Amino acid sequence: MADIQGTYDDLFSAVPNKLAALLDEGDVGGSVAVLVDGEPVVDVWGGFADADRTIPWERDTITNVFSTTKTMTALCALILADRGDLDLDAPVARYWPEFAAAGKEKVLVRHLLSHTAGLPHWEGPVDELYDWPAATTRLAAQPLLWEPGTAAGYHSLTQGFLVGEVLRRITGRTVGEFLAQEVTGPLGADFHIGLPAEHDHRVARTLPPPGRDEDYTASAPGNDATPATGTATRVRDGNSVAWRRAQIPAASGFGNARSIALVQSALACGGTVRGVRLLSAAGAARAREEQFSGEDRVIGMTQRYGLGYGLFGTTFGWGGWGGSLVMIDPDTRMAVAYATNQMREPAEDTRGLDLVMSAYDGLQGL
Repeated sequence: MADIQGTYDDLFSAVPNKLAALLDEGDVGGSVAVLVDGEPVVDVWGGFADADRTIPWERDTITNVFSTTKTMTALCALILADRGDLDLDAPVARYWPEFAAAGKEKVLVRHLLSHTAGLPHWEGPVDELYDWPAATTRLAAQPLLWEPGTAAGYHSLTQGFLVGEVLRRITGRTVGEFLAQEVTGPLGADFHIGLPAEHDHRVARTLPPPGRDEDYTASAPGNDATPATGTATRVRDGNSVAWRRAQIPAASGFGNARSIALVQSALACGGTVRGVRLLSAAGAARAREEQFSGEDRVIGMTQRYGLGYGLFGTTFGWGGWGGSLVMIDPDTRMAVAYATNQMREPAEDTRGLDLVMSAYDGLQGL
């Protein structure tokens, strides 16, 4: 069995055992954390940070978690809303006047957070993702694909720029700066949007699924539901220095399971975690206010969306391309996170869900 590092409560031994099984099945490396009441009952890692399996995955290894980053950006928006600085029912153009172009004056802030705004596809070149003014100018000029609020389509890359520019107009700070100063800094959480160069040595590069190379591209499970207008993102893009340095608040977050679970525990614990109050209990509860339920036009599957999070029964959270995931359960005050450098084909990837179910096995004993 693969060697697993870290600590865990014996009641939750199914979680490290599952991580070991994933590594035994061929995964290269990863980390899992389970926090209950903001305290770790599982904080484990194992495997390797490189394809050659020569660099062990360490306690402070971080990796790109792709769309799990969206939960960090959403939390920043919820914090601003809780403070009264951001009105979720306001037109986006109240904060970002240029956004009203091309018939978008009726798009509300809540539409951005719930994938119902009608701007699901990134249509610019990949290089433009690294240029914040260029990216937001492009989106401000882009027409809608549907009447805002009437349909949902996963805004895989665009959501971060859309929400992020609203935050920037209000605070004068980028999402990465706001996150660091208001969230991860106070909590001591090792998560970054816009990764400084001094952390590069800790990064486990993303590895494509077995049999694929770095030209492997992101795609939704229901491929035929996705118009061909969007620009495909490749593994090699996510592994580039430009990607690490850029602020792509829907997809370029770097962290590990411990940092993700710690930050998102704020929403599992009524807005306060480890004595740090990020938002009120009412503000935290907003995350799971249902905004849409039905077929997602991009993913091609039924989805329920809250404010910045996917809703799954009484829990909420989201996952990223390649397998990372965070699940938040306010009823049990639990947060579960998984981060890995090993991609699998999306249709065959149940790792995150399996780890969440293993965590629930542990809860039964508490």
